[in-house]
Amino acid sequence: MRRRLLSLVSLLCAGALLSGCATGVDGEAGAIDAITTIPSLADVEVSASPKDLTGEISVDLGADEPEPVTTDPTRTLPVTVKDSQGTRVAVKSADRVLALDQYGTLSQIVYELGLGDTLVGRDVSTQFTQAKDLPLVTHNGHELNGEAILDLSPDLIITDTSLGPWDVIEQVRDAGVPVVVVDSKRNLDNIAALIAQVASPLGVPEAGKALAKRTADEVAAVRTVVDQKAPSAVQDKLRTIFLYVRGQSGVYYMFGEDSGADALISATGAYDVSAEIGWKGMKPLNDEGIVAAQPDTIIMMTKGLESAGGVDGLLERYPSLANTPAGKNRRFLTMPDSQILSFGPRSADVINALAVAMYAPESLQ
Repeated sequence: MRRRLLSLVSLLCAGALLSGCATGVDGEAGAIDAITTIPSLADVEVSASPKDLTGEISVDLGADEPEPVTTDPTRTLPVTVKDSQGTRVAVKSADRVLALDQYGTLSQIVYELGLGDTLVGRDVSTQFTQAKDLPLVTHNGHELNGEAILDLSPDLIITDTSLGPWDVIEQVRDAGVPVVVVDSKRNLDNIAALIAQVASPLGVPEAGKALAKRTADEVAAVRTVVDQKAPSAVQDKLRTIFLYVRGQSGVYYMFGEDSGADALISATGAYDVSAEIGWKGMKPLNDEGIVAAQPDTIIMMTKGLESAGGVDGLLERYPSLANTPAGKNRRFLTMPDSQILSFGPRSADVINALAVAMYAPESLQ
């Protein structure tokens, strides 16, 4: 029986919506070319009037090659851990590992802990170069396939509640495979905790501490640059909202306080309007919220905007959005679904890419 409630994002990606998550549909109307060569914000000249900038931009970090924090981590196994659901899990071996979640964050962490050679399969969101040839164990988007998982004979599965159906997890547990469930919440404040939750069952807690420190240092460094480059006065900051859209399924949400998107917006030096308008969590988009928000910039997942028919399709569906500064200036910033809210080792790169698109778009041309 399922032991915890799925996050709303997970629910939106379940059932009939699975085919619309992360993978999207190639050739959607309104798709724009993604920019993959992204300079450091520290090296570019920012606009003196970012509120006056126009045009949509799609950035993509690309299928990079992760850098392990160590190439030979010291491992201590067997180990017994208590996972995020309070379940005590005995891990005797971790030589054949599956690390599965909605954003590909967990497999990225495993690789950067220096244990990439233990990965035997991947989820659809795991796109980094070294893992792309691993067999998929998710079908139809983010749907776990029990047969595909068991065929790989894993001796450890690390996952969260962002994937389903949960019956598959129970199936592999019944087959004797240890399953460690980590926290499915993603934000800038719990990256270190998430890394520790992955490192512990792998028997590499010290490598986990090193990776957490490196990630925190990188995030702190880019935020220092953002503080120097972004407008400091509240009235000059870009009023920004995050929209989660699956147009083919009629899903149009605005993410607010405590959704993770609010922390991302603030990290880029923009003004997250959700607190001002009392928009808690993740709620269906409506005209009242749009009018109250009056965004200068709108951040979205790339496939989400494409599924709505691009900027034109979204503005046609929500005429009130067309009357906001962001709508009039077509200021939509998108990033691949597997990157933008992943909140893992690439967090500093995500913040940098969005900040460059916000304040120095000419450097991306």
